[in-house]
Amino acid sequence: MPLVSRRVWLGSAAAAACLNLKADPLGLPIGCQTYPVRGALGEDFEGTLRQLAGIGYQTIEMCSPPGYASGGFGPLTKFSAIELRDKIHAAGMECRSCHYQWRELRESLDDRIAFAKELGLHQMVLSTFGLPNDAAMAQWTAAADELNRIGERVAKAGMQLGFHNHNFEFREIDGVLIYDQLMGRLDPRLVKMQFQVSVISLGYEAAKFMRKYPGRFLSMHLQDFSPADKKQVAVGSGAVDWKETFAAAKTGGIQNYFVELNMDMLKPSYNYLHGLRA
Repeated sequence: MPLVSRRVWLGSAAAAACLNLKADPLGLPIGCQTYPVRGALGEDFEGTLRQLAGIGYQTIEMCSPPGYASGGFGPLTKFSAIELRDKIHAAGMECRSCHYQWRELRESLDDRIAFAKELGLHQMVLSTFGLPNDAAMAQWTAAADELNRIGERVAKAGMQLGFHNHNFEFREIDGVLIYDQLMGRLDPRLVKMQFQVSVISLGYEAAKFMRKYPGRFLSMHLQDFSPADKKQVAVGSGAVDWKETFAAAKTGGIQNYFVELNMDMLKPSYNYLHGLRA
């Protein structure tokens, strides 16, 4: 049997990897958000990364260890950004996006930008404004104006700022949906949106917003929802029309997407997405 040269073998492996990637929705690597598995990461960072990679995930989205220290990421503050990056790469994964708290972006932006660049990020995402439930619309618009200013500084550092919604933004104040108000206030160039698909539980479909606001979206958090059980379920086993969602994601401008579910739902979610032609 003839020997295969290392160059030919590497070329074949690269081609296989490329074909494998093209099988995933939008031709993008399937990622996962680390918040649901933060406990496992804190106990065994490298081992949990290998477990995620073993399922098939190629990218992760982190949460800022200092910003989320009291929320389960405290054990990771012992690592520098470069050490975290190297450990992620050693597991065969990439991290180009990370969540941040509002306070740390407002009070420690230079430090967080430096950390992000060392980690190798392309995107810094604000997780929430953290406004009270009875906040007036003026408070939402004031926060959006401040986020625009932060986005300008992030852009100058060579990265994109994003904003992640929760259910809070899908309430109306005086007949106006808070999310729509934010979309009218945020600078489309400085702040892109990360859409939380789980708002399907409130009757809001990601696809409709992707088409309503073309090019305004950066990424998605993927969850599915069972109307019968009234709970989140693995991607592909609930009410979300995923082919429609990914078709609209092209219009929305989606650059990456992350499953955000507990460990027991990560494998069936990956399997569904990997087999989806979208």
